[in-house]
Amino acid sequence: MRLFLFLLMTLQASAASQLVYIGTYTRTTSHGIYAVRLDSATGALSAPALAAETPNPSFIALTPDRKFLYAVNESNAMAAVFATDLAAGTLRPLQLPQSSGGAAPCHLVVDPTQRTLLVANYHTGIVAAIPLHPDGTLGTPNIIPHYGHSIDPVRQVSPHVHSVTLSPDGRFVIVCDLGLDRIFTYQVDAARALLTPAATPFIATTPGAGPRHFAFGTDGRHAYAVTEMGSTVITFDYDPVSGALTTRQTLSTLPPDFKGVSSGAEIRVHPNGRFVYASNRGHDSIAVFAVDAATGRLSLVEITACGGKNPRNFSLSPDGAWLVCANQNTNSLTVLKVDPQTGRLTLTPHTAEVPLPVCVLFAP
Repeated sequence: MRLFLFLLMTLQASAASQLVYIGTYTRTTSHGIYAVRLDSATGALSAPALAAETPNPSFIALTPDRKFLYAVNESNAMAAVFATDLAAGTLRPLQLPQSSGGAAPCHLVVDPTQRTLLVANYHTGIVAAIPLHPDGTLGTPNIIPHYGHSIDPVRQVSPHVHSVTLSPDGRFVIVCDLGLDRIFTYQVDAARALLTPAATPFIATTPGAGPRHFAFGTDGRHAYAVTEMGSTVITFDYDPVSGALTTRQTLSTLPPDFKGVSSGAEIRVHPNGRFVYASNRGHDSIAVFAVDAATGRLSLVEITACGGKNPRNFSLSPDGAWLVCANQNTNSLTVLKVDPQTGRLTLTPHTAEVPLPVCVLFAP
């Protein structure tokens, strides 16, 4: 009986809090990846603890089985791998950081079979597919370089691959290239860590928009991109057979009377599929959109303050009840409560101090 009660209490404690890993820039006082716990009932955050020391882990990703965590080391053009201890919230390095396949890696994702790590290398405009060994360690990258430019004479003189997003079935990867104003589709051969262009290899966005991050709707038939330079959200129809995208709608993430400087950063779809969220750096807000279930088209619900400055990244809790925002310029995490019926956000008083936080990853 005592053993049963102990196990029950352990399960209840686990359900009462959710582990969150935080990627950072380490150019000030940060030392790497931090861990906090979110109280599932109140949204309160625990004091951050260093989970692993590593340079500039600006984006992090878990394997589907949650045994391994991968991080880009943005300044070193490297990717790092760690074994997870989810109970303790700690990370153990498995090998020395390996080449990311290009310069300034900024985004990564693990395929569902856990045989390929995909990495976006910003400065060199290179998509890398890195073989993963059964023990989680990294092999030699296979790379696809992008070529060309777009219209902005400062930010778009060369390709800038900004994100890699797997399709729901893992057959395709969608690649946003800010420098080219194009969103590419590649077919994924996870067994060999190889990418090949899809039948419709890319779709162009508005010149100067700068597509940054991408998210699939829960129905698998629609998808959304946030543009960094245009501060817009683009709605697409998605063909799961061919991987092709068709543009259907573009909406601003900013109020119509806003006159300042702002840029789009992150985009997420609520677990219930009814809402899309996008962050604005400069306006320092999160735009909330409702999803039409039949067409995937969006309508603006609200644009609300995020509680900090430069909301570079945010994530929704797996239960959809909370949004945790990484505010880079105020060294803070803020927590917003999500109304699952309306999608609206309410800023809570719960915060945590983390130096230069730039990635929020729930470890469910």
